[in-house]
Amino acid sequence: MNILFTCAGRRTYLLKYFRENLTAGDTIIATDMQLSAPALQVADVKVQVPAVYAPDYIDITLDICRQHHVDLLVSLNDLELPILAENKKRFKEIGTTTVVSDPEVIAIAFDKYRTAQWVESIGLASPRTYVSLDKAKEALACGEIHFPLFLKPRWGSGSIGLETVDDMEELDIVYGLLMKKVKKTILATASVGDEYILIQEKLTGKEFGLDVMNDLDGNHVAVSVKQKLAMRAGETDKAVTVDLPEVRAMGQKVGEALHHIGNLDMDIMQRDNGDYCVLELNPRFGGGYPFSHEAGVNLPLAFIRWAKGENVDNALLQPRYGCTFAKNDYLMEIK
Repeated sequence: MNILFTCAGRRTYLLKYFRENLTAGDTIIATDMQLSAPALQVADVKVQVPAVYAPDYIDITLDICRQHHVDLLVSLNDLELPILAENKKRFKEIGTTTVVSDPEVIAIAFDKYRTAQWVESIGLASPRTYVSLDKAKEALACGEIHFPLFLKPRWGSGSIGLETVDDMEELDIVYGLLMKKVKKTILATASVGDEYILIQEKLTGKEFGLDVMNDLDGNHVAVSVKQKLAMRAGETDKAVTVDLPEVRAMGQKVGEALHHIGNLDMDIMQRDNGDYCVLELNPRFGGGYPFSHEAGVNLPLAFIRWAKGENVDNALLQPRYGCTFAKNDYLMEIK
């Protein structure tokens, strides 16, 4: 079993989780734009590649898969997902299974405005969301929404460009500034049209991160729920696994309706009145997965067994409740 991690970045822990479930002779390959990326230091083979939007990116990745007889490709970057999704057939033809959802699923998740619309279409709630500054102002004037508000790129990744505004003056200034900022970042390539800033009501209740797990055919299998206790740079920094049937049912509903492949990192926030709203859907391993894994979930082993055509006992994907963990930094030698 040879596994390729693309855009590996800082996900050192994820490569280690997979390695724990491999046997002698299996290989972990990792790619990134920089050979100094931390995750590459724990791979058996590390390869430097161009940016995901480079015209030869897919051809280079296909060559890596051929050279190393890659069985399973796991992507760790939002911006790469639409590109890999469009090329899944090419990888399949050379014997590589891509743990990437179909293009329509990626499109729903990647466009945060479309995410909100899709979530509501299956009967779940999302924060009130606008992509037009004028419509947001109309909603403020009629009392449909109130300050503070969140502003973020509509086609975004992580916490890039996330801002809070507290009044109309800040709304105008930050909106204009974000419009300019997005054009200067890699998000400009992903953005479409001129409505690429999301304006959203800011919820302030408890926040939860879900790992919504489907098999490699898109069949739903399990949900792990964590309550977020602290955030850092857009990722969960401290969390505790919790037994919340209502929230778990929301994850199940999304998994069964979306038919994503593998893991879906799903964010939910509770309103002051107790209702739950879906904030985001990210069809990949998210920064919150380690909290599930350390509590007993072993999705890497499930991936390996599914890729081999073996059955997986759902007990393998159930967390122990009440487990609290916190991330910490450490140095790695670059070799």
